[in-house]
Amino acid sequence: MQATFDFSGKVVIVTGSTKGLGRAMVDGFADAGAKVVVSSRKQDLCDQVAAELTERTGAEVLPLACHVGDWDAIPAFVEKVIERFGRIDVLVNNAGINPTSDSLMDTNIDLWRKVFSVNLEGPLRMATCVAPHMREVGGGSIVNIATVGAYSGGPGVGAYGASKAGLINLGRTLSKELAPWNIRVNTICPGPVKSELTEGAERMAPGFYDRAASATSLKRVAETAEIIGPVLYLASDLSSFVTGDDIVVAGGMPRG
Repeated sequence: MQATFDFSGKVVIVTGSTKGLGRAMVDGFADAGAKVVVSSRKQDLCDQVAAELTERTGAEVLPLACHVGDWDAIPAFVEKVIERFGRIDVLVNNAGINPTSDSLMDTNIDLWRKVFSVNLEGPLRMATCVAPHMREVGGGSIVNIATVGAYSGGPGVGAYGASKAGLINLGRTLSKELAPWNIRVNTICPGPVKSELTEGAERMAPGFYDRAASATSLKRVAETAEIIGPVLYLASDLSSFVTGDDIVVAGGMPRG
């Protein structure tokens, strides 16, 4: 995909970026000239993706594992990015987990806490650790990745949906608190996307893709690359007057 944005000299962190939407995002940022931090829980996967990005684009890429559900691990992660690049301009909080069984009628408190630690507490911790460094370079952009399902809820996705709804609210709050530092905070709410995660859903419940597609106006599910335009827009100066917003990228699927 040809880059239509210029991130030359910018440093971009994308959490959960070794597969799915996150992988597409780091491809897009690298194509646009950014210095990219590839991160997920497994260092070997980070190394693999970083090598592929560097070979394909020539971008400077830092592979750096971090479990965003580990509150105490995040400050050291951010400091390693600063040691390597000296600045942070963009943070995309993409890492998240979605349990296969998540009924509120059979709530496992350990599962609930695990989901919230990754999907909500991780983005909070990452944002608050990164923000002072963004302030030093005159500002920046934080983009949280939620889901269109956060607006409506549904059976079997209790902790996931609640954590992502909280992420939307968190983004609005952070946008107000960080505005004096010229840091914008927005949220993208994707709809159905063909990825490793949803391929598992299709295997467990054949017809998942067809049902998901029928709920959209475009009558299809998205490819992961279709997230690139929205995330690069919110990360770039072209969206300089956009903050505290949540943008649905769901092919016309209604919010509720």
